[in-house]
Amino acid sequence: MLAIRELCFRYPGATADVLQQVSLSAVRGEVMGLLGPNGAGKTTLIAQLAGILEMQQGQIEIDGLPLAEVRRTRATCIAIAPQEYAFYPTLSVRENLDCFAGVGGLRGAAKAERIDTCIGLGQLQNYRSVQAQRLSGGLKRRLNLSIALLHRPELILFDEPTVGVDPQSRAFLLDAIRQLAREGCAVIYTSHYMEEVQAIADRIVILDQGRVLCQGTLQDLLAGAATLRVEVEGEGAQDRLLQVLSTFGQAAAQGRGAVLALGDPVLLPEVLRSVASAGLQLRQAHFGQTDLEQLFMSLTHRSLRD
Repeated sequence: MLAIRELCFRYPGATADVLQQVSLSAVRGEVMGLLGPNGAGKTTLIAQLAGILEMQQGQIEIDGLPLAEVRRTRATCIAIAPQEYAFYPTLSVRENLDCFAGVGGLRGAAKAERIDTCIGLGQLQNYRSVQAQRLSGGLKRRLNLSIALLHRPELILFDEPTVGVDPQSRAFLLDAIRQLAREGCAVIYTSHYMEEVQAIADRIVILDQGRVLCQGTLQDLLAGAATLRVEVEGEGAQDRLLQVLSTFGQAAAQGRGAVLALGDPVLLPEVLRSVASAGLQLRQAHFGQTDLEQLFMSLTHRSLRD
């Protein structure tokens, strides 16, 4: 449904591209998790898809047609639920929906039907007449979602939609996003909450420094990747543990011990023997398939990003 080819973008005055030859795709009926550290280029990519930033180099196509043409002829087929609250704070819930429905061209009975439907989708029935600024954080996120769904979009962009919400609202939003994909929408979901993305995403794209580091189905990206987490006792033991584990692959400090990306599980007994031979007192060890957060950290490393 969405095809992006060799997309590049540089902000005025910058010395490097914030997007560098980015190519990826999204299909109907799936949630694509778009991940990356701060400054990776996620927001710039979302802004270009949403029409906020002009394209500079590369191609974006929707159903084989250039994005610019689709935006002229089917502008409401793409919707965004941004990280910021995207509504008028002094208007009520229903007045906000009425405003955005009208801007998108809905009129008469069709508009009234979609407003009522989207109030129901956001479970906002009890808040129709409440000013948006008086809603809780979770209700504001649900209003963002309801506005985004007014025009039955085919591609929906979610940019950090669960920031600052309570667990119940987060669960509701994630269930709603899964349902949108099941109903045939193409969904792009960005978040720093790895457990959320792992729970709902069918496909994953990881960006860093404007480049695609990896992409594929969640199952394929995690298949065959296993980690060994080891904790040891004693002063200076962690440094010695890292030296031992580093001979078997990429190792990093974690808590009182270290984590090792172990490509071949057959090596596990040898790794543990080497830890014992080094005179290290083992506190605990855990071996299993890596999760999305561990994959993300191994690809983007642990340095802080601004």
